[in-house]
Amino acid sequence: MVDRLSRLLAVTEKSALALRRFLIVVLLLPGLQFANAAEGMAQPVGDPVVEARVNKLAEELRCLTCMGQSIADSQSSFSNDMKREIRSMIVAGKNDKEIMDFMVQRYGDFVLYRPPVKNTTWLLWGGPFLLLILSLVFLAMKLRKRGGQVAAELTAGEHQQAIELLGKREADRP
Repeated sequence: MVDRLSRLLAVTEKSALALRRFLIVVLLLPGLQFANAAEGMAQPVGDPVVEARVNKLAEELRCLTCMGQSIADSQSSFSNDMKREIRSMIVAGKNDKEIMDFMVQRYGDFVLYRPPVKNTTWLLWGGPFLLLILSLVFLAMKLRKRGGQVAAELTAGEHQQAIELLGKREADRP
């Protein structure tokens, strides 16, 4: 009996040690992930002129993973990579037009917040206006159809039935 009790105590101590180790790993894991995320972020060069150009260009480019933010506002790894690429091109001596042309060539016109009007983007520019016009035409057709309808006069029997359903008497009518 003492032998079984000592084995049970040894197993319990091993389980407690394993549980402590597991809890330590679980508690330290978020801190390690934060450190890795900060490591992958686009780091500024330190030159305020370069950083101003990076921020100006980043405001004009759309983050393709976030779909609603500029790469300046986004914290995704894709936007950090794009900022890092912009920063390296600025340091290499490229001008803003060359950088924007490179981004458009690499990712397409969708990467720009203000894509140029051309054959491939006419729907992007004209789509909202086309949708507005179609909605107004549909509304006008519905209103015209509705205005053409004449309210049918009730027969005496239908009028009496309506009064009974509403619980009113004939004398209550004005």
